[in-house]
Amino acid sequence: MSWIAPLLLSLVANSGPVDPPTLAFRGVTLVDGRGGPPLADATVVVAGGRIAAVGPSTAVIVPAGARVVEGAGKTLIPGLWDMHVHCADRRSLGLFLANGVTGVRVMWGNPSFGFPMGPYHFNWRRDVAEGRLLGPRLVVASNILDGPRPIWPGSIGLKSAEEGRKAVRDAKAAGADFVKVYSLLPEDIYMAIADESKKVGIPYVGHVPSTVDAAEASAAGQRSMEHLYGVLAGCTGDPAGLARLWAGASKGSSEMATLRPAVSAVNRFARETYSPEAAARLFRTFKANGTHQCPTLTVLRSIGSMDDPSRAKDDRLKYVDAMTKLRWDPRADFRFAAMTKADRDDLATSYRRALRLVGDLDRAGVPILAGTDELNPYIYPGFSLHDELSLLVEAGLSPMGAIQAATLNPARFFGRERDMGTVEPGKLADLVLLDADPLADIRNTTKIRAVVADGKLLDRASLDAMLAAAEAAAADKRVDAPALPGGYCVGH
Repeated sequence: MSWIAPLLLSLVANSGPVDPPTLAFRGVTLVDGRGGPPLADATVVVAGGRIAAVGPSTAVIVPAGARVVEGAGKTLIPGLWDMHVHCADRRSLGLFLANGVTGVRVMWGNPSFGFPMGPYHFNWRRDVAEGRLLGPRLVVASNILDGPRPIWPGSIGLKSAEEGRKAVRDAKAAGADFVKVYSLLPEDIYMAIADESKKVGIPYVGHVPSTVDAAEASAAGQRSMEHLYGVLAGCTGDPAGLARLWAGASKGSSEMATLRPAVSAVNRFARETYSPEAAARLFRTFKANGTHQCPTLTVLRSIGSMDDPSRAKDDRLKYVDAMTKLRWDPRADFRFAAMTKADRDDLATSYRRALRLVGDLDRAGVPILAGTDELNPYIYPGFSLHDELSLLVEAGLSPMGAIQAATLNPARFFGRERDMGTVEPGKLADLVLLDADPLADIRNTTKIRAVVADGKLLDRASLDAMLAAAEAAAADKRVDAPALPGGYCVGH
C-alpha cells in the first residue's frame, strides 16, 4: 500500500478511538428524514459520535468549545445508504463518503476468485467500526449461494438442500451479516436456505430464483428482493403459462447464451399478461411481510443502454482504473456479443417498465431501498447513489420518499431505527450538509458542502482532497483488489 497517495493515507489513517470534537450546525434548514416539513433555522449538536441536540436555533445551546458550522442557506439531511454495492477495491471507500454515502450494504461478501485476499470485506467492516479506516459503515453479505451450475465463478454452487443448510450455517459462523441467494437455486434448496436462516437467526436476501414465485419467496422470509427480479412475473394473470414458457425457453440451463433469450421471452410474456389484480395481491403480500424492494434502477438503465457511446465521455470515469474501464467495455464482453438486437431492445423496454413498477410498489406502501449495484459498468461508487435517487423520483416517489429510501428505510430494514435513519437526539452522527434544498429538486443531493461520518466532520476541502486522491489512485496502473469477473451482467 506504500504507493497510495500520502494524502489518502492521511485521510484513511486514524490513531485510535478518540472521540471527535463536539460539532454544531447552526442556522441550517433541517430535513430530518421522518417525513415532516423542514425545520428552518435549526441547530444540530454532535458529541461523542452521536446527535446530542436538535431544535430551533433559539432553543438549542451550543456547548462551549464546539466547532460551529454556520448553515444559513444550507440543508442538513441524514447520511445516505447505498443498499446494493460490491465495493471490491478499498480505494473506493473514500468515494462513497465524498458523496455523502455513510453506509453501504455489500452484496457479495469476500469473493476470492482464487486470490489469497482473505475476508477483506469483513476486515474493512471491522477497521471502519474501530476507527482505523475512514469509510462508510459496511453491512456484508455471505458469498453468493446459487444452484449446482452457478452463473458466477467464485460463488457457491449448491447441489442439495443439506448443502444449502450448511452454507447458511457456514455464513453465520464466518461473520456474514446476511445470506445472499441467487437466480439458479432449485426450489428445494432455496426453501432449505430460508428455513435454516430462520433457525440460526440470519436474514437472507437477493435474487428471486427462477424456480420460486415472488409471493412464495416473500412468505418464506426473504427480506429484500434485488433488481425487481420475479416481481413483474408475479404480476402475471397467467402464471401457468409463464411457468411453461420458462421451462421450455431455459431448458434448465445456466449458460448465459441460453438464459438471456429465455429471460427476454419471460419478460415479454409478463408484460403482455400483466394483471392489476394479481399485482395488487402481490404488493399486499410484500407489505404484510415487510419484504423490501431494492430495484437498482441505475444498473437496469445501464444494461438497457449498453451501446450508448455518450457514457464513455462521463467525467466520473477519471475515478475508475484502467482495468475496470476495460471490463466495462461492451465490445470486450462475450455476453454482450451474444445478445441479439431483440435482446438489447428488450432490456431497454424492461427498464422503462421497471420505472412504472417501482412507482406502483411505492404507492402500494411496499418499502423501497435505494441501491445502485456499484461495480457494474458505469455505476460509480458514491456518485451513482444520487443517480438512483433521481430515478426513484422519476419513477414516482416524492423527493422525501427517495431520501427515505436511502436513510429511514435502510434503518428499518436493519432493525436499527433507534440508532439510524433520521436526525434525532441519541442517533449516530451520520449527516450530509447540502448547499441547496433536495425537496425542491432531488438533484440537489449532489451539492454537498460537508459530511459527518460517525461524528467526524469532513468539510469541503477534505472531500475535495479525497476525490483528488481517488483520481490519483485510479491513474496508477497497480491495483488494490482481486481481478473480478468483468463486463455486463444482469445484476449481482
